Amino acid sequence: MVYFQKMTPEGYQQIKDEIARLKKDRPRRIKILQAARALGDLSENTEYTEAKRDLGHLQSRLRYLGKQLKYAEIVETEDDGKVNLGKTVVLKFDDDDETEEYKIVGRMEADLAEGKVSFDSPLGQAIMKKEAGTTVQVEAPAGAYQVTIVAVK
Repeated sequence: MVYFQKMTPEGYQQIKDEIARLKKDRPRRIKILQAARALGDLSENTEYTEAKRDLGHLQSRLRYLGKQLKYAEIVETEDDGKVNLGKTVVLKFDDDDETEEYKIVGRMEADLAEGKVSFDSPLGQAIMKKEAGTTVQVEAPAGAYQVTIVAVK
């Protein structure tokens, strides 16, 4: 069974951009490896070992990102007023009076520091397909809490 990874068009583009950066960097890393190999005895050549490891990490990352693109399911947003992938929500957590804004994204794109929450996180699952004005209970590993959806953009 093939599992497709849901993501926003922006998330798909970010992966494509990272692949392009890595491919552009690959020739430089190959030259570093070749220069280190030319130093001689490979058994005690830390420059060679590090260069080989770095190139291996780059190749591995390229393969991983390539699979992410291959199995990506790009989800376009609908203007239906409901929380969904690609939309931005304004939330009010019931334990304080502050509101916070989050973009609902795919699992690979999630980054709380950038205000991006995965649709399949506990918070994401609780608010998906809900409309503004709805209060939901979020069942998180650290405990349950309530959140009100102030706006869906």
